[in-house]
Formats: sequence, structure tokens, C-alpha cells
Amino acid sequence: MNVVSHPGFASLHPTGSHPESRHRLEALHERLEYVTCTPAADDDVLRCHSASHLERVRTTRGWLDYDTVCTETTLEAALLAAGAAIEAARRGGFALSRPPGHHARPGGAMGFCIFGSIAIAARWAQAELGLGRIAILDWDVHHGNGTQEIVADDHSILFVSLHQWPFYPGSGGPDDQGETVLNLPLGAGTGDDGYFEAFARAERAISRYEPELLLVSAGFDAHVEDPLAELELSDRAFAELARRATQLAPRVAATLEGGYNLETLPRLVEAALEGFSSY
Repeated sequence: MNVVSHPGFASLHPTGSHPESRHRLEALHERLEYVTCTPAADDDVLRCHSASHLERVRTTRGWLDYDTVCTETTLEAALLAAGAAIEAARRGGFALSRPPGHHARPGGAMGFCIFGSIAIAARWAQAELGLGRIAILDWDVHHGNGTQEIVADDHSILFVSLHQWPFYPGSGGPDDQGETVLNLPLGAGTGDDGYFEAFARAERAISRYEPELLLVSAGFDAHVEDPLAELELSDRAFAELARRATQLAPRVAATLEGGYNLETLPRLVEAALEGFSSY
């Protein structure tokens, strides 16, 4: 699987000591070669977000919400992140980018996220590649509430999320379901065995849906050594998640979401790449 990224991710959108920092991509770029993406266009973003949100990101210098900062280079970074997801969808690759996207709501930023890159890539693939049914599989430790809000009423996109619950952002509980929405909440302390028991339900749902493209919101903060959450996945779990994902659609691509331990993140991404490349 090709890696898609851009050198700007390691310098744009500076966040200081915030957990979501440029150092995440510095660490990944030191270990992995990549093909370079180009930024998404405004029209790509507007398939998923309001014009007022795009303009707010263009003009704000400060906080968009209590944990999401906007600087003079945030718009550039966020458009590149969406562009990386689009390029990954185009070529069946893995977008290593920041800021992450799955908490970004149609009308606003949230939870470190500016634009919903994975949803933008899904809508781009439908508009530009002529694809119909697309599935989004989110294995970040946090519920992808923004992605769900964007696509929940669009039955051409299936959204499946495995995440710690109850936990930030508070959504994605056992009763939060829909015709094309499947949430699989997991309790703190869940390790590989419990996770893969739930993942089997995700596999069955995606297989029944028969997507033409599977897009993975690949967070690595469900790892046992991640500082921001309390699931306990092993390194090898991410290789197995990726391997199984490749069996679920004829085309598969992925986009980086969370993962905040700078020592473990590169090797976990490498494990996932190994799994994605096994097909």
C-alpha cells in the first residue's frame, strides 16, 4: 500500500505542547517514504461542510473549540489533510496527515479536527470516480461523531465505528444506531480478544453492505501504551485489523486519525501497513 503525505504536515498548523502536534508527523516521516499529495479544493470540502465553517477556518486566529486551535497555516494543513485522504482513495493508499478529521462536524471544528477528511474522500470518490456504495470503518479509540453526522442520512455510505465508551465525545453508545450506522462501543480495559469479537460484527455488516470502496479512519490511540485512552490493543492487533479490512471491499484506503505516543506511533503504522499490504 502506498503511503501518501506531505512535508508540510510536520511544520504547518503549530499546536505547541498540544497532544496533536507536528511531532507526530515528524516521527512518521523519519521512518516512512511517501508520495506527495496536493490540497483539496474548496468544493471538495463543501460536499461535507458548510461555507460558514470553511470561512471561519480561513479567518480565525485562536480557538475554534476548547481543544482545537486555528493558526495562520491551519487552513493550508487541513486542505492538505483532505487532499491526502482523496489521493489515498484514488490510489488505494494510506494518508499520513494532520490535523485529524473524524470529529469535525458539518458546521464546525471539534476535538483536534478541522475538516472531515475521510468523509470528504468518500464524497470525492462518488463524484469523481463514479463509485456508488462506500463504507467507512473507524477504529480510532474515540467515536467518529463528525463523520457520522456528515453521512448518517446518506445511505450510499455505511459508517461503522469501534471505540471506547463512555468516553469522549460521549456519542456512539449502544443505542446510537441507524440504517447505515453501526456503533460498537467497548469498555475501558478491552484488549485484543474483546476487540476482535466486536470487530467480527463490523466485518459482517460491511460484507452485507458490499461496498465498492472501504475507507478506514485509522487511529492508533486504542493501543495499550497510548496516553489519551484506556483500550489495550497490542501492536499486532493493528496488523490484523488492516489485514481483515483488505478482505471487505475490492478497493481499500486509509487515513490517519489519532495516536499520541510518539515512540509507538511509527511502529503501529508500520504494522498496519504490513496488514494492508498482505492482500
